[in-house]
Amino acid sequence: MARRRSLLRLGLAVPVVLSLTASLGFLPASASATPRIPSAARAEDAHTLAYVVNTRTDRRTIAEVQRAITAAGGTIVVTYDGIGVIVVHSANPDFGRRLRAVRGVESAGATRTAPLSAAGTTDEGAVRYLSEAEAARIGKASGGGTEPLEAEQWDLRAIGADKAAEINPGSRDVTVAVIDTGVDDTHPDLAANFSPSQSADCASGKADTTYGSWRPVDPNYFHGTHVAGTIAAARNGIGVAGVAPGVKVSGITVSQPTPRQLIYAESVVCAFVFAADHGVQITNNSYYVDPWQYNCLDDPDQKAIVDAVNRAQLYAQRKGTLNVAGAGNANHDLASDAFTDGGSPNDSTPASRTVDPRRCWDLPAQLPGVVTVSATGAKSAKSYYSNYGLGVIDVAAPGGDQYQASDTPSGEGGILSTLPNNQYGYEQGTSMATPHAAGVAALLKSAHPHATPAQLQALLKAQADNPGCPADPADPHGGNGDGTAAAVCAGGKRVNGFYGFGIVNALRAVE
Repeated sequence: MARRRSLLRLGLAVPVVLSLTASLGFLPASASATPRIPSAARAEDAHTLAYVVNTRTDRRTIAEVQRAITAAGGTIVVTYDGIGVIVVHSANPDFGRRLRAVRGVESAGATRTAPLSAAGTTDEGAVRYLSEAEAARIGKASGGGTEPLEAEQWDLRAIGADKAAEINPGSRDVTVAVIDTGVDDTHPDLAANFSPSQSADCASGKADTTYGSWRPVDPNYFHGTHVAGTIAAARNGIGVAGVAPGVKVSGITVSQPTPRQLIYAESVVCAFVFAADHGVQITNNSYYVDPWQYNCLDDPDQKAIVDAVNRAQLYAQRKGTLNVAGAGNANHDLASDAFTDGGSPNDSTPASRTVDPRRCWDLPAQLPGVVTVSATGAKSAKSYYSNYGLGVIDVAAPGGDQYQASDTPSGEGGILSTLPNNQYGYEQGTSMATPHAAGVAALLKSAHPHATPAQLQALLKAQADNPGCPADPADPHGGNGDGTAAAVCAGGKRVNGFYGFGIVNALRAVE
């Protein structure tokens, strides 16, 4: 169960990693970066939790709240004055309740249920390697004038990104920040487009800009590198191509070294603020904020998480940053009356609970102004795992689907992209759909450099292709085993629960 939950939350399926051969223009694995080494857990962390304390933003209130934090046994990690969010560590089990009673505090709560030093697993699943002969056949099928593995990239063709690159591959003045598990910037398909000055490690809740801090702490942490390649892998005669191969990409690490690369609220707050303050135009958010798959406003801790993350992402929007996020991989109708969440909290002992989506939100996907992305497969149908919901989904994009075979040499239904150590592999999930939408948004920003985040979102919706609900509105992948449909599409041709305003279109974005 631990591994399944880990794969679900990051949007991953079983990866397929390509062996690299010089004949295809790849660099040897020895050229890759040395992984970062995470700091050792401290003994005092064994009973310590992290908290967010959200206050009014005037100096007097913040100063008074800081004194109250110290008096309640808290240690301040960082204060984000501009949004009134204070990240705190405390071993006092009554800390949250005490701070909620302090004048000027609007919400306060623990961001996790496990202590800072909690151990965990880092397993991301099994790996199947392709032989050199298989990789060579893919390269031959791609033909001249394309990237060696582009024949496998059905996703680029599905949204016209291959043709868009001939018109406008994107501007160097546009940066997409990958808020994720880290990005291997030494990958030959990423190095030329990577922006170190807009990258950092935010896992602690406070930005570390030490050179290389954005890299994965383990070469098996491939999620962020895969996402980055889909956005901006260069057209350089090596490997694959990204949706916007001319834009820049940065990495902001938000995952914990343990357990299971979990992503907590304080890390996400740091990432949004850092991206906004460093001139990032678009952020890609292929995750949900742990440990709660949905954060419910009637719980004081979860309410504080919603408040803190929302303050940070709204701050980024005000500074000109468009935030794009995956809808999630539980096949939940986010516009329904209620559904069951059986995987929260995922950092301790999960318990089944009924979720009211009007009061419980997937973060950051369901926050105001965030572009919420569902996933499609090679047949342009909703992916079997993708969350959906009329009025919740903004746009759809290729995320892969193992049940929708592609017309590629391999027939794989997943998304092929970059992996650490100069490798390539297939993944599926709304995690993979999100960077396609972010890449198209980057092309739109390149064509409309003065567009605001709200205007970019409107353009993204306007250029999308909406296939409408299927003739049979039920999910083509069958039912739940009890006579009910696994998913039902609500809405019409213009906007519906499966695709929102439609599947993003890179070619229209640059025409």
